[in-house]
Amino acid sequence: MMRVRGAVLREVGRPLEIETMTLEPPGPGELLVRVRAAGLCHSDLSVIDGSRPRPLPMVLGHEAAGEVVEAGQGTGFTAGQHVVLSFVPSCGDCRPCLTGRPALCGPAAESNRNGTLLGGGTRWSSPDDRPGHHLGVSAFAEHIVVSARSVVAVDDTLPFDVAALFGCAVLTGAGAVFNATDVRPGDSVAVFGLGGVGLAALLAAKAAGAATLVAVDLVADKRELALSLGATHALEGDVEAIKELTDGGADHAVDTTGVVAALHQAYRATRPGGTTVTVGLPHPSAELALPAQSLVAEEKTLRGSYLGSCVPRRDIPRFIALYQAGLLPVEALLTHRIGLEEINTGFDRLRRGAAVRQVVTFP
Repeated sequence: MMRVRGAVLREVGRPLEIETMTLEPPGPGELLVRVRAAGLCHSDLSVIDGSRPRPLPMVLGHEAAGEVVEAGQGTGFTAGQHVVLSFVPSCGDCRPCLTGRPALCGPAAESNRNGTLLGGGTRWSSPDDRPGHHLGVSAFAEHIVVSARSVVAVDDTLPFDVAALFGCAVLTGAGAVFNATDVRPGDSVAVFGLGGVGLAALLAAKAAGAATLVAVDLVADKRELALSLGATHALEGDVEAIKELTDGGADHAVDTTGVVAALHQAYRATRPGGTTVTVGLPHPSAELALPAQSLVAEEKTLRGSYLGSCVPRRDIPRFIALYQAGLLPVEALLTHRIGLEEINTGFDRLRRGAAVRQVVTFP
């Protein structure tokens, strides 16, 4: 047993509370990881504001990098390895996992909904209750116990604050471009939403050879950042303007907002024969209305992409290699480095759209 500080959500709509809890040691197939960097993501904010219901209390955080401290039996990891955490563990045995789609792992979805680890149960305890694990990770804590199926070993020369981004922002955004579209040199791409995920998608589209890159966001500073990262145009969201810039519509549109109205815009801004990919998660009650005939008459494709349609153990090293080659300069997404005590200020900043990716760093 060890005593660990972490950020706990106890009530929807309330600030996170920094608490000292007891963390049980790792069991078979589990790891004790010292967290070195953890990103603040809208998926965390969605739990805080209640649009993504989770059992409470819960230690939040799901995008992280750290160092293995102790390895349980049968993990294949050793102490000292640097790792990136994936927010969807892969059981390896269900049909989605066996067919190369671990983002749809059934046991992982169940454990993530229930706030448990993949092997079942929780490893946190406090005097009055047992907080749950957020997406099998709970990264806003000094140390965590996780399933080895949630972990990918990475190059130990990679800075932890950059490495953390590959666990969600890059995995989701770049993965959506590389795995859910077929962007080819010369294509046009429109990216809706310029947070960490959206800008990672923009960088991936540029790396894939897109000639016209339209960045869409309501925040002027984010549009300016997108232009500095390779966007050819930056707009607030005028569909007709996007069509004019892309000669009738983008070959590919990627929606990262989780806002139904923005997804509708992305679909309308896609050319006949093009593909609209969405990675944002609206409120569970939200519904999307589209002109059904367009799917046939315009041969449009609308598809979802969860976890960037990635296989984390394949794609995280692949995306890191692109970063190291200078093709995915994701360090540009880091706008703030903060301490654990500043986490609520960080989420206030995220709500206002005044940050791209903020990272809690641990000594």
